[in-house]
Amino acid sequence: MRILLFLTLFVLSIEAAEITPSEVYAQVMRIRHEVYALLDHYGVKYDKEKIKKRSQIVADLKPRDVWQKTYEIAVKINILRKAHGLPIIEPVNMAPVLHLNPDLVYEQTQRILTELAIFETRENIKIAHAKTKKYTGKRPLDVFIGLTQVSIALDTLNGKRFTPSYVFGEQMRVYDDITRILNKLRIQDDTIPDKKNPTDTPRVVFGKSLQVLEKIKQLQISVGIDYVDFSEFGKNDDTITPNEVYTITQMIIAELQTLKAYVGIHTITPPASEYTGKTPAEVSQLVGWNLRKLNLIHSLSREQ
Repeated sequence: MRILLFLTLFVLSIEAAEITPSEVYAQVMRIRHEVYALLDHYGVKYDKEKIKKRSQIVADLKPRDVWQKTYEIAVKINILRKAHGLPIIEPVNMAPVLHLNPDLVYEQTQRILTELAIFETRENIKIAHAKTKKYTGKRPLDVFIGLTQVSIALDTLNGKRFTPSYVFGEQMRVYDDITRILNKLRIQDDTIPDKKNPTDTPRVVFGKSLQVLEKIKQLQISVGIDYVDFSEFGKNDDTITPNEVYTITQMIIAELQTLKAYVGIHTITPPASEYTGKTPAEVSQLVGWNLRKLNLIHSLSREQ
């Protein structure tokens, strides 16, 4: 009995090994190899150097932002499945947390590798899998850039990119999360959307999305939550497309999770509904409305 108790205490005293961004990066490189191999299998031309150049991003990102990028990858794998007549699998979402560590991002890489392996099995594709290499000194930003390369390569494989309709669906998720926060803080919401501007472009939507992130940052700072400065995000890209707007929308969702966790909301953000025929102007109108709703929050410290 004493021996059993000792062993139990010994096991409980052992801390789980912490997974580093470098280890996560190694898994992302495996994912990238798989997608490149699929491009080779289908005879789709691609330029690795151009992909690397397009993936460059400036920001001191957190693991939560990297985790959200894996959601984007999962959505694109669904596009691949659908194109080959396979049913889609709902991407994984998680409950809000204040601090998300690299371990959870690692878990996502394993899900992505599994989904790619399933696709290869269903399509009877034989691929020489890459061995896991060892990396050191990698940051969450490096992992994010690696995932961005995967995302770009999947666009090439799918022969399509995100449309405004995809972005609209994700912005509706933002709308739902902000509404939950307002309800939790008992803030009356009498906002209405601005009039739709038919000349609004994806670049306009991107700019409005940065304003949303700036407001979230102000709220995070006010209560001591680690924040991310997205002001340089996307500045090096002269052409903003719905793809870039989709990604910045994911960053909004990732950062909102910290506000939800802080005020005690444990509800997982629901998956996106499917929309068709949406225009940049309609997305812009919704993002502007989300910003107006968020601006109603002056403090997160009200009594809960």
